[in-house]
Amino acid sequence: MQQSIWQGIKLVFIKELTAGLRFKAAWAAMFMFALTTLACVSMALQGGVVEPRLLAALLWVCLFFAAMAGADRVFADEDTAGTLLTLRIFGPSQAVLLGKMLYTLFLLVLLAMFITPLFLLLMDVTVAAPLVLLGTVLLGCTGIAAAGTLIAALTTGASVHSGLFSILMLPVILPVFLPAISLTAGAFGSGGITGLYLGGMALYDLILLVGASILFDYLWYED
Repeated sequence: MQQSIWQGIKLVFIKELTAGLRFKAAWAAMFMFALTTLACVSMALQGGVVEPRLLAALLWVCLFFAAMAGADRVFADEDTAGTLLTLRIFGPSQAVLLGKMLYTLFLLVLLAMFITPLFLLLMDVTVAAPLVLLGTVLLGCTGIAAAGTLIAALTTGASVHSGLFSILMLPVILPVFLPAISLTAGAFGSGGITGLYLGGMALYDLILLVGASILFDYLWYED
């Protein structure tokens, strides 16, 4: 049984990756939004000196809203194509959830790998604690992927899907967003780095994963 779940996760992930590579609309929306936001921020600041906490907030605003530009499509595209019912019939709920969550995390990590170096270059930021920054970005992406996958399933079929998705995502992800800004500011040299923030982010990510796993069964098999 455990083997079949892992096989299901792998199949769902491969399906999502294949569809993403074939139809690159979500990828293009995320990366173009990120690039546009970074260009606007860079031109607005015009090389001025900015304190680390504001730089950290700008980085996470870019990451969060770029993720919102594509992460909400994880179920919406199948709903539009009419294949969601087939997936619901033949796909085990946990395999579908974790496969799509893994794909979303993969996409967000690629996005972070694209945004973060460009941001550091354009803002002329020196990273004092690169491992802290790396851990913060990974934990932040994990939280966004877990919350985003569940809320994307919840808002599938809504007439104002994108707007509703963003409204529901922000309060859910704030417990990840706020410590991420503090940790990133510390990594940029403001000091005050504490392991409690990293532990808190990891714990909240775990809560999101467990909560999504429990709630998704009710969403997936509801009449």
